[in-house]
Amino acid sequence: MPDRFYVAESLQRGPMSLSGPEAHHIAHVLRLKTGSEIILFNGDGREYPARLELVKKTHLEVEVLDERAISRETEREITVACPLPKGDRAAFLIEKLTELGVAHYVPIRTERSVVHPGEGKIEKLQRAVIEASKQCGRNVLMSIEPMMDWDEVVQQSFAGDRWIADASGSSVERGAAQEKKSILIALGPEGGWTPEELSQATQHQWQVVSLGKSILRIETAAIKAAALAVS
Repeated sequence: MPDRFYVAESLQRGPMSLSGPEAHHIAHVLRLKTGSEIILFNGDGREYPARLELVKKTHLEVEVLDERAISRETEREITVACPLPKGDRAAFLIEKLTELGVAHYVPIRTERSVVHPGEGKIEKLQRAVIEASKQCGRNVLMSIEPMMDWDEVVQQSFAGDRWIADASGSSVERGAAQEKKSILIALGPEGGWTPEELSQATQHQWQVVSLGKSILRIETAAIKAAALAVS
């Protein structure tokens, strides 16, 4: 399969010019030559086979050959809401959720959470979504939503299943949320949920689920929960 590259603009059949980081990667890292075939995508759910017509130092001339509506999304729309872990673990979390087909990630602020991402951090995480999508073949980008307080998330109206992960909950099997087409999964910070936060969830009819006997890090718990929800 040809290499995939993300383009933050509309795409259609015909000639176009490419510049910026992706063009630099094609010309100076991969050193692809005129005539090489690539695949472009922009998050609109399609992919666009293309051919390099001219490779310059500062830009590329490309011929977009086709437009294909290819969905690699999960049958169920999955939203994961959890605090960001520290350091490089945040990018790892975003990468794996993207690979698993999660549709939306919501960073949340809880009583015990410690990482509250600013605009620069969010931009880096969005780049991690793009890189993971290039690798795994998704043509729709996982969205990273604005940070929300747990009080907002727990009271949100939601048509699908709502899970809150905690050791006190009941165990779930893979694909357990199959009855509804969407699911919102909330996971707590490294220090866990407070009793008040758990109480809020049960008062709003969230299902408390256990992810096993081990105490998991945020990113591990989020990956396991998302995998359980995938059909």
